[in-house]
Amino acid sequence: MSQRVIAMPAGRCGLGFSRIDITPPVGIYHRSWGAAKHDASTGVHRELTASALVFADPGSGEEHALVVLELGWLQAGDLQRLSDTVSTGTGLPADRVVITFSHTHAAGNYDPDRQAHEGGALIPGYLDDLGKGLTGLISAARATVQPVDLAFGHGRCDLAYNRDYWDEENGLYAVGSNPDRAADDTVLVTRASDREGRLVATLVNYGCHPTTLAWDNTLISPDYPGAMREVVERETGAPCVFLLGASGDLGPRYGFVGETKAADRNGLQLGYAALSALQGLMPDGTEMRYDGPVISGATIGVWRQGAMEAGRAQELDAFDAAAMTLDLPLLDLPGQAELDGQLAEWTSREEAAVQEGRKQEAADCRARIERVKRAMRRVETLPPDRQTAPYGVTLWRIGEGVLVLVSGEPYSLLQRELRARFPATAIVVVVLCNRGTGGYLLPADDYGKGLYQEEAAAIGPGGLEAVIAAVERRLADWGLK
Repeated sequence: MSQRVIAMPAGRCGLGFSRIDITPPVGIYHRSWGAAKHDASTGVHRELTASALVFADPGSGEEHALVVLELGWLQAGDLQRLSDTVSTGTGLPADRVVITFSHTHAAGNYDPDRQAHEGGALIPGYLDDLGKGLTGLISAARATVQPVDLAFGHGRCDLAYNRDYWDEENGLYAVGSNPDRAADDTVLVTRASDREGRLVATLVNYGCHPTTLAWDNTLISPDYPGAMREVVERETGAPCVFLLGASGDLGPRYGFVGETKAADRNGLQLGYAALSALQGLMPDGTEMRYDGPVISGATIGVWRQGAMEAGRAQELDAFDAAAMTLDLPLLDLPGQAELDGQLAEWTSREEAAVQEGRKQEAADCRARIERVKRAMRRVETLPPDRQTAPYGVTLWRIGEGVLVLVSGEPYSLLQRELRARFPATAIVVVVLCNRGTGGYLLPADDYGKGLYQEEAAAIGPGGLEAVIAAVERRLADWGLK
């Protein structure tokens, strides 16, 4: 039977928004790349922000807060302290406050083991101020909660490329644009409007590592999300929030450079794609229905826009929340003693290279030291003597849309599979959230190939598929399609 209705996913809830500037002081420890030759930042390209979105159940009024930081990451201990500070300060239960990151690699590096380096002394004070600022931020957002209509729409943007590149000449995988493997180009926009139709906020969900700026850049920057946010806000007159989608295998086609203009160009490309998707959304409370043929020079099939059916409209107030902790398989990771030995070896080799004037070798050794330190951070957060690790998944269902808030950096398979299995539902996947084990989650078939993402992972084969299955079960239980 021919389809006679064209509907876009929609929902209704309470929504509050607030934003603060969280740009760190110039001179703070900045080095996030093993190949970087600097430690401290030298200036600011664009400000960094923290945005709070408070979603309220239209029936019970229960509130859930999403805090979006234009930062790269925080280590597990610092993130837990930040989460505790925010929960205590706001009175919201911990499982109803989710903190996520835009994942810009140019914001600064606040790992606790960097405090002895140039600019590292500024890290503790910055993190303390961040906790205090976020408590006030959420409180301000809660004070602005109002009824809104949500409209979800899809667009396309080819900024993101698959980044698992097989370097045939050198016989290895490199993290770089791979034109031979398809990338997820979906832009998912959410329009939030008040009951008078005024735009309250726009959410832009897209999977692409913010790695335009790399080791040659010394400026604090939000990378491409900064220019994206600016152009959307300029054109719409309302706040815009970037939500990083599943992008363990995705990065910008043109990236790993030191040119801030390149980050802005990438951001404009995504921003205009988001604006295009916004323009394609139907007015709140409407859908399109087939109205029949009209005989003209051709027989025209006419579709008319009108109010959505009453039964569907009633379902838009549905609001469900779930916080799940999954036990996922661990990789066979090196122990602390092995990593201590690697660190000592590479440090010794770097010192020798510096003394003998072998600059490139010294730089390579320093990059290896960076890899070992990151591996140490992963190992120290894992449960001892266990073969599984806890992985957090938070789900907020609002009408015909779902926010899927997950830990770590899953491959884009996560969002592609969920969207394929629930085609009538807007699936907003947000990564790097503050519950459970971090690191990459690869499809089972991609383990054992020598990919960087496996080297930087804690979760083993089958973990990503288990997350997809668990989310699918819950969405099916909620009756989503």
